[in-house]
Parts: sequence; structure tokens; C-alpha cells
Amino acid sequence: MNESKEWLKEELTKVEAWEKDQGDLWFWERLGRLPFKIIDKWTPDFIQKKIGLIIDELGQYVQTGGSYLSSVTSVSSYYPDLKVHNLEEAVKLPISTMDQAVEKLSGSRKKLAVIQGASTGIGGIFTLTIDIPLLLGLQLKTLQDIAICYGFNPNDKKERLFIVKCLQFVSADIVGKNAILAQLSKFDLEDETAKREVLSELQGWREVIFTFRDQMGWKKLFQMIPIAGLVFGAFINRSAVNDVAEAGMMLYRKRRILERLTAEPQTASEES
Repeated sequence: MNESKEWLKEELTKVEAWEKDQGDLWFWERLGRLPFKIIDKWTPDFIQKKIGLIIDELGQYVQTGGSYLSSVTSVSSYYPDLKVHNLEEAVKLPISTMDQAVEKLSGSRKKLAVIQGASTGIGGIFTLTIDIPLLLGLQLKTLQDIAICYGFNPNDKKERLFIVKCLQFVSADIVGKNAILAQLSKFDLEDETAKREVLSELQGWREVIFTFRDQMGWKKLFQMIPIAGLVFGAFINRSAVNDVAEAGMMLYRKRRILERLTAEPQTASEES
């Protein structure tokens, strides 16, 4: 069947319904800040320094991509059964084909998160300092690869900013989620003034990492227990990667749907 305007509008409605469902954990998210307040007060200086290094790393990612950039030249690996060699070819694929690639990618990343969380959860609070930057890196990589699946280039600074906003969205409270969705709705506007407003509303990458840290607080509290942290770490990291993969898929999917809705009818790709 064809990707008709009606089909695209129906899929857009599904994404918008998902957006409305993202604001029901405000109390727990506020409660989640408490464990890290305890950590701030009682943990050694080297843990605080590790948090500072993560902040600097995320800043480097926004500016240059740092060591996190996924390779757009490997786009064919996301579509092994199709003749897709670059982003120009990927962007023409049916959205349902993109969805399948993202779902497969998300499944493999969640399995990796389980292994990572379990291995870093063995040592309790001391290996927790290793787990937080590793988890952040895995989430960034996952969002970058989702961008590639939907035909967007994470090497572009604009896309790196979008990825950070996706990460911020997952970690935000109800008010923050609504504000971020409003910002992202302007992301692809041709108006340069609107684009500058979106970039300025990022409010610095430091805000993102502190929000990320606080949101993970109550989840990571149980991982601070040696040995038992193995079980909690596996579950927590899988959940964290699942959340960011779901948000990345929905937000990038929405951009691609909106692009095709505004395109000429004859440029719509066929649904396989």
C-alpha cells in the first residue's frame, strides 16, 4: 500500500497520543532527586569529579561529537536485506521499514544494557561511578543510530542538539516534557529566528546532565548495594535504554512523518 496522507496523519496521531501520555510520573521524578542529594553529601570527592567529567564529555559531544559519533557510512548494516548504502537512500525508505530497523536496534541495545548494568552493579557505589558514564554513552549511541535509521545525520550539530533534547525529554518532569515538545515542534522550521530560539532554549548541556543524574537517582539507589546491585543494575539500565529508545523513535518518527505530509504527493514512498 502507499504512504497516503491519511495513513501518515493516522501515524502522526499515534505519536501525539504517546506525547500526551508522557506526563504521569511527576511525583516519583521529584522523589527521585533525593538519593543523589544524599550521594552529594556523603560520597567521596572522586565521585563528584567523575560527575564533572561527564558534564564536560556531554559538552564536547554537543560541539564536536567527541568519541560518541556513530558512522553514517554503516547505514547498510541497519538494512541488511535491502540495497541501502547511504542516508540519501535510507531517507526514501517506507516509514514502516525504518520502524522495523529501529525496533531491532532497540532490542539489541537493551540486551547490551542488561550486561553492562549487571557487570557494573557488582561493586555497589564504587562501580556506580563507572556505570553512569557508560549508560550515558550507550543512550547517546542509541539515539544517534535511531537518527540514522530515519535518515538523519547525527554528524550535523543540529542533530546532536536534537539528540540531547531527546535525552533531556526522557529525564524531564511533566512541565519540562511539555516545554521540550514545544521546542522540538519548531526544530525543522525554515524560519532562522525560530531555529535560534530552539538552540538558545537548550540552556546549556550542564542542565541536561544534572537532570539526567537526578532522574536516575531513586533507580540507582538500590544499585549502590554490592552484589545485589548486579540484579538492580541489569534491570535499571535496560529500563533506561528502553525509555530513551522509545522517545528517540517517536520523536524522530514524528519529524519524518511531518516531512512527508508537507511533501508533494508524488514524492511519497511506497509502504512495503
